[in-house]
Amino acid sequence: MSFDSIVLAAGKGTRMKGQTSKVLHPIAGRTLLYFSVKAAVEAGSRRAIVVCRSEDREGIDSYLVASFGRDKIVSIVQEVPRGTGDAARIGLEHCETTHVCILCGDTPLLESTDLRPLVALLAEEKSALVVASSKLSDPTGYGRILRDASGRVICIREHRDASAAERLVCEVNAGVYFGAIADVRATIATLKPNNDQGEYYLTDIVEAIAKSGTVQARIGRSETLLGVNDRVQLEQAESMLFARIRDRLRLQGVTVRGDARIDDAVEVGVDAVIGAGVELRGATKIGERAVIDTGSILTNVAVGADTKVLPHSVMTDSTVGEGAQIGPFSHLRPASVIEDQAHIGNFVETKKTRVRRGAKANHLAYLGDGDVGEKANIGAGTIFCNYDGYKKHTTTIGAGAFIGSDSQLVAPVVIGAGAYVATGTTVTQDVPDDALAISRTRQENKLGYAARLRGRLAAQAGKKA
Repeated sequence: MSFDSIVLAAGKGTRMKGQTSKVLHPIAGRTLLYFSVKAAVEAGSRRAIVVCRSEDREGIDSYLVASFGRDKIVSIVQEVPRGTGDAARIGLEHCETTHVCILCGDTPLLESTDLRPLVALLAEEKSALVVASSKLSDPTGYGRILRDASGRVICIREHRDASAAERLVCEVNAGVYFGAIADVRATIATLKPNNDQGEYYLTDIVEAIAKSGTVQARIGRSETLLGVNDRVQLEQAESMLFARIRDRLRLQGVTVRGDARIDDAVEVGVDAVIGAGVELRGATKIGERAVIDTGSILTNVAVGADTKVLPHSVMTDSTVGEGAQIGPFSHLRPASVIEDQAHIGNFVETKKTRVRRGAKANHLAYLGDGDVGEKANIGAGTIFCNYDGYKKHTTTIGAGAFIGSDSQLVAPVVIGAGAYVATGTTVTQDVPDDALAISRTRQENKLGYAARLRGRLAAQAGKKA
């Protein structure tokens, strides 16, 4: 069966209380709209025709095309907000298939597995229209699916219009419609705005089609009902998405502990361990057997196999090789590249720096705009002084070099292979291979001076030494 999908995304979203279009609000690393379009495309839709507001079209179109490709996306504008029925009519003008699916753009928990049975039912039963429904213990506020004695759907009755008896019905409208495009197009053309808002309601097509054809409703998961209209509902939906993602990864052989928040696009290898409180964001990729420990936050980071990221490390737009160790409390800022078996320890910060294979910076260091050679050692308190107030400059450290604690390397500067920078040195010029760089004032010990000093200071303070 060939079908296009019409995704209704023209609502203002005033209850979101912000400037961002409702359907473009981020959720689990995607947008609200992404999940509805993905469900349609994965269910077999030839194209997704997204009906939106004019002010949202550019953002919606660029995002969806980047996600699904131009051949899968058509974005069109509903110039005047005249209801879901009118939005569907506009979308139908761009449909070129025999059948159509109409769904909402603010239902992020909808999946292709919810849509495929509707397609099958439409084909098997030769129905004019199939709608998705769910059963709720408390259906208050939802449109009720009303059936005749034989079980055929006769209409959808909105809660405010339902009688006391009809409100006892627990089967409710889930907002997804599949039908023969000729029937849907003809019926929508007959809709009337007989309501206080003067809008055309898509739900009215059910009663109209049921008078001359067969309408079926398939009962599915209640999660598909969860539309997002405010930020409370956004959080509820995102929490459910994160739980779904955690379970999906567990079934793929990943250990995910506690309340880890893992975005939808994140990839995690088999036997990796994701600790409680971890956040994996964006396009992050975690290799096999890697450990991302408690409280770490990774955004667009590639982590190699067998690497350990110890607790509360923060990493952004960076790459970590295999068998490396990061943290605890490390900060990898954008464009950091940590190669295989390198170590970045507690309270070490890197930015736009390559730390080559087997090199170590285990304690309290800042490595900005640098290149650290293989198996080099960076002592505690070392600083790459990379900024002169106007430009950034590069520090290059050769393979096997040793940088003593509390050293300042004033860029641009090159430390040669195998060179040794003595503790407490300020390096302002290049250090040749295998050379020792040292810049300290000479230490002088004044015997017995400490006791005299204490006495003088005590006298000045009016106290006993």
